[in-house]
Amino acid sequence: MIDSEKKRIYICMGSACHLKGGEKVVKIFLELINNYNLTNEVELKGSFCLGPCAQAVVVKVNDKLITDVSAENAEEVFKTKILPMLM
Repeated sequence: MIDSEKKRIYICMGSACHLKGGEKVVKIFLELINNYNLTNEVELKGSFCLGPCAQAVVVKVNDKLITDVSAENAEEVFKTKILPMLM
């Protein structure tokens, strides 16, 4: 699959998201993408501020924002909210 056909997951790397563990969320999502064998279908990207900083960490998939993601709930968010959007 060429890169332009890949689905993209953006994780905010702005100040609030960084302070609330954005880098940990990136690591967890990378692991889950590998575990679900999605490396050829999904591209994980860092993003500048996505807007709702008070609800950090913010993730964007297909123009939909998912808020309040943390290292503690990242796996559940990925399985219940992100995977269905990728299928």
